Amino acid sequence: MRAREPGADGEESMIAQGNRERPVHSLGHGDHVCLAFADDSEQRRVVTAYVSDGLKRGERVMYFADRHKPAAVLDWLRSTQMDPDAALSSGQLQVVTASDGWLMSGRFDATAMVATLRQEMASAAASGFKGFRVSGEMSWVLRETAGADELAAYESMVNSVFEGQPASAVCQYDARLFHPAQLQTYDHCHRGTVELSPLYEDELLRIVPTFEAGERTMHVIGTVDYRTTDALTAVLDATLDWAGDVRVDMSALEFIDLAGLRALAHTAERYEPGRHMRVVELAPLLCQVIAVAGLDQQDALVVTSPGASA
Repeated sequence: MRAREPGADGEESMIAQGNRERPVHSLGHGDHVCLAFADDSEQRRVVTAYVSDGLKRGERVMYFADRHKPAAVLDWLRSTQMDPDAALSSGQLQVVTASDGWLMSGRFDATAMVATLRQEMASAAASGFKGFRVSGEMSWVLRETAGADELAAYESMVNSVFEGQPASAVCQYDARLFHPAQLQTYDHCHRGTVELSPLYEDELLRIVPTFEAGERTMHVIGTVDYRTTDALTAVLDATLDWAGDVRVDMSALEFIDLAGLRALAHTAERYEPGRHMRVVELAPLLCQVIAVAGLDQQDALVVTSPGASA
């Protein structure tokens, strides 16, 4: 069952989304991106890669910790054979808590923090560093913190501060803590997002996680047939342990057989009451096949074709 003709509107939207997503190793000067994650190992992978790359490039790096203690972040670096002690001693690396950084005055002040970033960029250049990069855990905003309502304005201002400058930032949002509407708001304040590791990848099929509209999403890219149905099933089974609804974006799907469609339905029927699997951008013919096969006879599975509201 062919899913979509090349060049369809859904495929173009997938390409646009892909252009917004950036592998962490490709980040460079002028980038201000959002990392939305729901897995500690994914956060650790991105953070260690981003910080390590900055140190190797001769940039000054600042890290603001919140859920994790600064010592834990330094241990992440050591686990990758990167010795942060020399960088700490030279001033190339600084790892502090959010309370000692963004909230040093006892409240969050967007304008003052932007001024601090400008000062840090100038100081890094004056000290001979090749650039400046910063990353921080944003979970502090969920506490009763004075000035927390200024965060979205701050994130938007950082885009213009870093544009064209030898500076970059990765802002970390734990999707297990933030409401989808909050994630969507903060994500839109950034110029891009960090690309997460594929949940599955071979020459026929890629399943890539992301967050869209603040909702956990997986893009199914390529072919689902007798060679890859087991892989799709395994990834879908893993969503049973996720929280909230799950979007399955089929805009880059090339082919799927009936067994693949059944895998979607069989996983959805095991969701806890109130949870939904939203299969979006599925070709109209395939939506009809699901209906004819009786796979849509459950509230947990919601299937929509291109242009339809999910």
